[in-house]
Amino acid sequence: MLNAAAAERNKEPILAVLRDHVNTDRPLLALEVSSGTGQHVVHFAQALRNITWQPSEYDRHSLASIEAYRAHHKLNNVKPAIHLDASQPHQYWGGTQPESLDLVLNINMIHISPMACTEGLFKGAAVLLKPQGLLVTYGPYAVNGHITPQSNVDFDFSLRQRNPEWGLKDISFLSSLAQKNGLFMEKIVDMPANNKCILFRKESLV
Repeated sequence: MLNAAAAERNKEPILAVLRDHVNTDRPLLALEVSSGTGQHVVHFAQALRNITWQPSEYDRHSLASIEAYRAHHKLNNVKPAIHLDASQPHQYWGGTQPESLDLVLNINMIHISPMACTEGLFKGAAVLLKPQGLLVTYGPYAVNGHITPQSNVDFDFSLRQRNPEWGLKDISFLSSLAQKNGLFMEKIVDMPANNKCILFRKESLV
């Protein structure tokens, strides 16, 4: 099992956001896009038993780690992890059916992947979420063209040095991308370590 220190630190603050904004009274279905090590999904699944979680990853080593966490915790509300490339159309997302999901969760992917993955995330979520379903993203972001504090400026620079397609995305850009796909930005929650949770709601047809 892989262990990421950042995931260990942020799993409880992110869970608090989910508790505040996700219905706990009825069965729900959630897809985590880019599940990383698997630490997040087992933590959330233990706390939110009404949600059936579908973890996913692009990286094969991470897929093995997610399965190791599943085997260790023996949670019946976590499905076997699927290979998912967020830059691909939703038809390649493990057979998830349109308008079948209540929640799509994406943690620390947007800034460390090509733009096609961010665009694919919003396109896929828009199709797969039920009306009024929720897309939750977490990570560091630029705000109206500005990155603060200096540690995030340095982080953005280091990401772009590693790969020109990486880097902190601006919240206004994500909001416009959401609108193009029938989602709207409902709330921004400030998080520890200069990160944010952004909540996007799928518009209802009514």
